[in-house]
Amino acid sequence: MELLIRAEHWDPFTLLGPHPLNEQGTTMTVVRAFLPEAEEATVLLDQANDKALPMTKVHEAGLFEATIRQTFDPSRYRLRVRDRWGGITERHDPYAFAPFITDFDLHLFAEGRHYRTYELLGAHLCSIHGITGVRFAVWAPNAIRASVVGNFNGWDGRRHQMRNRGATGLWELFIPDIGPGEIYKYELRARDQDFALLKADPYAFAAEVRPKTGSVTYSLSGYQWGDQRWMEERTRRDPLRAPLAVYEVHLGSWMRVPEEGNRWLTYRELAEKLIPYVTDLGYTHLELMPITEHPFDGSWGYQTTGYFAPTSRFGNPHDFMSFVDACHHAGLGVILDWVPSHFPDDPHGLSWFDGSHLYDHADPRQGYHPEWHSRIFNFGRPEVRNFLLNSALFWLDRYHIDGLRVDAVASMLYLDYSRKAGEWVPNQYGGNDNLEAVEFLKEFNVMVHREHPGVLTIAEESTAWAGVSRPTLVGGLGFSLKWNMGWMHDMLLYFSREPVHRRFHQHHITFGLLYAFSENFVLVLSHDEVVHGKRALLDKMPGDLWQRFANLRALYAYMYAHPGKKLLFMGGEFGQWWEWNHDSSLQWHLLEHESHRGLQHLVRDLNRLYRSEPALHQVDFTWAGFQWIDFSDELHSVIAFVRRAEDAGQFLICVCNLTPVPRSGYRIGVPAPGSYREVLNSDASCYGGSNMGNAGGVLSEPVGSHGFMQSIVLTLPPLAVLYLKPS
Repeated sequence: MELLIRAEHWDPFTLLGPHPLNEQGTTMTVVRAFLPEAEEATVLLDQANDKALPMTKVHEAGLFEATIRQTFDPSRYRLRVRDRWGGITERHDPYAFAPFITDFDLHLFAEGRHYRTYELLGAHLCSIHGITGVRFAVWAPNAIRASVVGNFNGWDGRRHQMRNRGATGLWELFIPDIGPGEIYKYELRARDQDFALLKADPYAFAAEVRPKTGSVTYSLSGYQWGDQRWMEERTRRDPLRAPLAVYEVHLGSWMRVPEEGNRWLTYRELAEKLIPYVTDLGYTHLELMPITEHPFDGSWGYQTTGYFAPTSRFGNPHDFMSFVDACHHAGLGVILDWVPSHFPDDPHGLSWFDGSHLYDHADPRQGYHPEWHSRIFNFGRPEVRNFLLNSALFWLDRYHIDGLRVDAVASMLYLDYSRKAGEWVPNQYGGNDNLEAVEFLKEFNVMVHREHPGVLTIAEESTAWAGVSRPTLVGGLGFSLKWNMGWMHDMLLYFSREPVHRRFHQHHITFGLLYAFSENFVLVLSHDEVVHGKRALLDKMPGDLWQRFANLRALYAYMYAHPGKKLLFMGGEFGQWWEWNHDSSLQWHLLEHESHRGLQHLVRDLNRLYRSEPALHQVDFTWAGFQWIDFSDELHSVIAFVRRAEDAGQFLICVCNLTPVPRSGYRIGVPAPGSYREVLNSDASCYGGSNMGNAGGVLSEPVGSHGFMQSIVLTLPPLAVLYLKPS
């Protein structure tokens, strides 16, 4: 009794609720309730309140009991409570309900093989024996007591102490008579601490808007999806052969409402504005920087606390479902940035969850991330792997997400990532590979591709780790795609140089082809390249104003012709001047200027061509889709190459003149005789260029060049890229 009153009892169900009692052959039931706020309490045995039995206070702290000598349904009685302020309430007794976590659930959870844990843990609105309420479950193996606290019980951890389920470390409780929208947390008392920890629910479906940190009860059921056709077609589509042009967006800063305090757009407002904008530009997918709940705007979502909750900044879970549904109706896939590499040490989050290093390593050489001042998941612990795998599967299952881009994979793979000698612990073989993280990533990819065919998994991995996007059965990590960070680095280094010096750096623009087919690459110009003093893409370009735009147009046109899928961060499509700022809108007023509209027009046409021309997307990952014409003209900074479709007879030629000097009479070899139509010229006047070109096309001549029997003579515009297609 004293343990219960001090809220330290590991299983309050042994004392509270209905308990059979046999005295002198007579079967009776004792009902006990701990009601610290109550002056009086009564047991109501039927709905009509005809059978009411007063309870006796057996402890001054608020423990009441009543002996019932008649037959009644022990799951349906109610407690009538008159509190010390004179208020009267009626409620069902949470300690009258049997456990809801089955032994099979406990077995799977302990093994780390429960792939629907999000249907078990967390807060779930439900009805038991016709009584509505919320069932709560949390993993806290090192706590001596766990309680659910919220507005419904005055945040008093004594009121709703949970049932312990033994060695698994799971705690559970069904609280009747509460519903959606309740703010709650778990109050946990650790074994070796004399104070309680107040934690948000790791499995919560919704949370309060920051800076508040409470979890919110929410039912994900009830939304009527209308994307069945999209989901069916996705299972039949081969995403590696299809066009993939990704618009990366931070929902909180794409566009704001300055007239209303610079507020964010909601999910539903974003569906009305963002989706038509992106589809008009011709993109195939949106990639959302993390929308998993996070406490700090400045982390951009990469310091996640809610692995199952879309951020409440922009609306509720059904609003986000509506956004994804609208994307699918518009023909847009949705990719989420997902962060299993680390988590923040906010006191309401996963850090020190039950008074121990439950989700991370205790040793700072393994559990502390020096670069981001965060905690690293313990990938060797089955329950932690299970938590992360469930998070991944949850977004694909409940929100119909089409791809997960896994952040900071390199930091997961290497034990010495961002560490000096002596600051890390070698693996069992003395190496620096994080073997547990490697196995987790393989399991993640196998699970996702098995359970959700057609879904993409994309690795942000910046090292030379072999086989990131190769199947696990041949020793790879199993990702669908890998960000090509090397290509990005070389391109920005090359294009930021004055054109007069580019002849000495031709290798930067060609080097990527030496490894272009070692992985399934995505060419990325992401948010990371326009922050922290790196300047916006347009601002990186050298020369006067005209040359800056011409350089950026050439970079985009070369990117779309180069093997690999494509990604561009928001604002880059119209030439944002400022570095990206997560607290303000993009510079939409720039579209009042013709040069910025021209750049946007080029991006729109590049996406249109990319999607319509099989040669630009069907064969991205083998040499069969690419052939050099000439990469050796360093003096003029000119390169030319062929892109081929699966039908080798379908091809496009790309020619790049990367100096501001126009070149007339420039001959290149071509694979076949005939006429060649100029299907794209980044120097066209509609894009803001000088409109120099080849009058729509040229005819080949039987003059050998660059190892081909036929050749064409071109006028190469300054700082421009040409696409030529055989008629």
